[in-house]
Amino acid sequence: MRRYILQRLLLMLPTLFGVLALSFVVIQFVPGGPVEQLVAQLKSAGQAAGSESGGALSGGLYRGDHGLDPHQLAQIRAFYGFDQPAWQRFWTMIGHYLSFNLGQSYFYQRSVTELILEKLPVSISIGLWTFLLTYLVSIPLGIAKAVRDGSRFDTVTSTLILIGYAIPSFVLGIVLIVLFGGGSFWHWFPLRGLTSDDFAQLSLWGKVTDYLWHLVLPVTAMVVGNFAVMTMLTKNSFIEEIRKQYVLTARAKGLEERSILYRHVFRNALIPIVTGFPAAFIGAFFTGSLLIETIFSLDGLGLLSYNAVMQRDYPVVLGTLYVFTLIGLVGKLLSDLAYVLVDPRIDFAAVNQ
Repeated sequence: MRRYILQRLLLMLPTLFGVLALSFVVIQFVPGGPVEQLVAQLKSAGQAAGSESGGALSGGLYRGDHGLDPHQLAQIRAFYGFDQPAWQRFWTMIGHYLSFNLGQSYFYQRSVTELILEKLPVSISIGLWTFLLTYLVSIPLGIAKAVRDGSRFDTVTSTLILIGYAIPSFVLGIVLIVLFGGGSFWHWFPLRGLTSDDFAQLSLWGKVTDYLWHLVLPVTAMVVGNFAVMTMLTKNSFIEEIRKQYVLTARAKGLEERSILYRHVFRNALIPIVTGFPAAFIGAFFTGSLLIETIFSLDGLGLLSYNAVMQRDYPVVLGTLYVFTLIGLVGKLLSDLAYVLVDPRIDFAAVNQ
């Protein structure tokens, strides 16, 4: 097992390096970088000031029809680090990333690590509650559907969860706002942020209820579409186990149906579900919907990454990609290790021999 873990950790390095290298190369060909954006801003400001003064912008960086001073342009390129060759910038970035120094944001003028940590609570809140509600509802519902396979309960619940799956999360979010956020009907839930403006003055119980009240609409919009996949996976897994020979043998011995279901079927049927826990648990924090964050004014990692791409804030783009990729690789490793914990018959050491 230790050898397998070591091999997987060593394989993470070329994978992570390849993702960063490919992303860095693509970025070099994307038009409208930070230097071009700043030059365009100076040009617009210079033209506006020049039209007001009836001539050129004296004493500024932009010199009317003569464009930007080449010396100032060189200083701007040096400020963003573009005075160095691309390969040198890449290896410098890799060296910094080894010590988790993700650099400075071009747009926010702050550390990328600070920005990620600042936005992380929003993504954790949405992801954690989405993960918990999905599994707490889907697993019992899937078991009930498997036991009652073909019944009216099975048909009705399948219809409902498939309807929820067919509705995009952002569409459901808009519907919830219209119905319960003061749009046209009832104003039961707040629409902005995770807390109210007077959150600091509230009591402990008031803070808890205020926080949960803000989460109702965005989490509902996120979680409804997730029920279908997990519920049907649970149902099909249980049905497959129920039809196996050992269940028929247990029934022939006279064991109670409840005992067969929870003592024999339950553990085997949950293997494909439980083994996905680590990846789903970690991924839930970082796969929040950008549209949900925008609709409900939640300033999380999704919105940060999107704004970084639009603003060509390369340190934020590459820094968040580095963190997401690293956590995703660790999540896959934990998922594989979960197989051994749930099913002792699996031996990775024997597979590698």
